[in-house]
Amino acid sequence: MVFRNLFRIAGVLAAVMVILIIIFVTSRGIRPFIGGEGGRLDLKEFLTGSRWRSDQGIYGLGFVIINTLLVSIAGGVLALPSAVLSAILITRIAKGKVSVFLTTIVETLAAIPSVVYGVFAAGKITVLVRDLGHLFGISTYGGNSSLAVILLLAIMTYPTMTTLAVSGMRSVPRQLDSASLALGATPTQTSFKVIVPAARSSIVTGFTLGLGRAFGEATAVSMIAGNALTGPTWNPFDITRTLTSTMLTGLHETTGLDYEVRFSVGVILMVVIISMNLLVAAAKKRLEKKGGAAL
Repeated sequence: MVFRNLFRIAGVLAAVMVILIIIFVTSRGIRPFIGGEGGRLDLKEFLTGSRWRSDQGIYGLGFVIINTLLVSIAGGVLALPSAVLSAILITRIAKGKVSVFLTTIVETLAAIPSVVYGVFAAGKITVLVRDLGHLFGISTYGGNSSLAVILLLAIMTYPTMTTLAVSGMRSVPRQLDSASLALGATPTQTSFKVIVPAARSSIVTGFTLGLGRAFGEATAVSMIAGNALTGPTWNPFDITRTLTSTMLTGLHETTGLDYEVRFSVGVILMVVIISMNLLVAAAKKRLEKKGGAAL
């Protein structure tokens, strides 16, 4: 009873903290549109604009939203197959200490700080993108590009997706494996036709959490994005700008309207993340209904 009450208190405190953060960011984020310090912005132009020039007082966030969706979703989609294959390897192929060792590696990757990923991306991923651009005769900004951000986000979201996929596949009864093999299916067919569908709920949850991290990553992305002033960025070798990099870049060197508008970007970021989570949840529910109908 005591522990149950403690858990309830912890849950309430967590909910209260989230609500307070939302209230604080939202209250600061609406100031630029209601005559806050430094002037007033047009909401429609802010949400649909294709230029961000803080030095000229131009704040168009439309292209930044599109860029954020492109690189985050592309990074998540790129990481998902690797995460599922790794989970199959850990839960169904590797045995004993090998499985434990691989699980430890994945958990260690999830615990690495963002700035370390950023340093790695700045030193290695950008070089890879630069050399790839030279191979195709494409000029790059030293490797800083949308492609570099996508590869970075794929690496950063991979541990989260893999961990959830592993948990889901480990919860699938081994009897299903035996039944599938007894009916003549190969181990590969069993993994992809039985185990993965049975664990799809955890896989989709991992994908959702991975997207959340991709959307919210700031430090590492800011180090290689390049902070484009116009967009959207359709060429993967061009520099880009995301919501988080926009919030972070120059945050401590600015005041007035340029400072307040960073909170407005934060509000849009929360809306984007919530919207994507709702879309993925709806897709997850639809997949579960189809799976139940098939059974």
